Amino acid sequence: MPVISVPYAFNEEELYVDLRPIFGHSLFLKCEGFNFAGSIKLKAATAMVESAERDGDLRPDSVLVESSSGNLGVALSMIAASKGYRFLCVTDSRCNLATRLMMEALGSQVHVVADEESKGGFLGARLAYIRSLCASDDRCVWLSQYTNPSNWKAHYRTTAPAIARSFPQLDLLFVGAGTAGTLMGCARYFRNWHRPVQIIAVDSVGSVAFGGNPGRRMIPGLGMSVRPPLLDESYVDEVVRVAEADTIRTCRRLARSGFVFGGSTGTVVSGATDWLARHDTRGLTAVALAPDLGERYLDTVYQDNWVQDLYGEDVLRSEFPSATDIDAIGLMPPLRSSEPQSQPRERRRRHDA
Repeated sequence: MPVISVPYAFNEEELYVDLRPIFGHSLFLKCEGFNFAGSIKLKAATAMVESAERDGDLRPDSVLVESSSGNLGVALSMIAASKGYRFLCVTDSRCNLATRLMMEALGSQVHVVADEESKGGFLGARLAYIRSLCASDDRCVWLSQYTNPSNWKAHYRTTAPAIARSFPQLDLLFVGAGTAGTLMGCARYFRNWHRPVQIIAVDSVGSVAFGGNPGRRMIPGLGMSVRPPLLDESYVDEVVRVAEADTIRTCRRLARSGFVFGGSTGTVVSGATDWLARHDTRGLTAVALAPDLGERYLDTVYQDNWVQDLYGEDVLRSEFPSATDIDAIGLMPPLRSSEPQSQPRERRRRHDA
């Protein structure tokens, strides 16, 4: 029976979902959202804070500062509350409302930048605000998840070895690319493993992490508006790019099977299943990383009006009808039964007797 005294001491590391019944491909999904922060970012947040403490950068009056689209901000909010630090998360308008409320509930301050930079997008604006803040107040300690080596080392020490223990015959690993911390930690670990593992990065269409033209991205999590400083493409065998409409379709398909995952997970699963459909993978063992759960996306990815306004009605059309679709075609049960109410009660009495 686990007994903990600090919230970051617990993380479920050994849970996988077999996605073959849903998508028809052999793919095991490693679930990283079962901790008090709700995402894989707990690992990087813990490692970066503990590294700053060891280096003497954090003092009792320090203010932790970080740029985050959501999940890392929640993880740092939780750790800061536990350790007694103040924390300021700098985010932008794409951050989910539930995520902002979670950070504030944990006692953190949230600053939302309103405008994009001409070349760096929202991320550039967030980083510019942090640099200005740190220059004006020496109490601020910027962890910089985009350049901090503790980010990828956390996954080298935890995530990758956990996968290796569960799947000693691993052949394929699908990892979403944001800061590239998870990707680089896992890729570096498996580069020197006892058998070759193909590392496939999953990125969002509109991200420039691996080059290409920038585009609109409304789902926080994966993707970057600049090249990730932590990224070393020599460790990556292939890159799959996923359009946000496909992310939404995949999230909703998983939900129709009872699994409510976040937008980052939808992107990774969409990219992985698309790749598997285009290759002969008979006899191969494939694992994908699910960074988060879906409760914080209920007012975006899972909200019909939000999806329709941004992506059109076609995204909502799938083999799995929504609740509004069911109501529209008359499949909801009638509010009034044509059978007298006394008859069901009488049948229950006879059955109970």
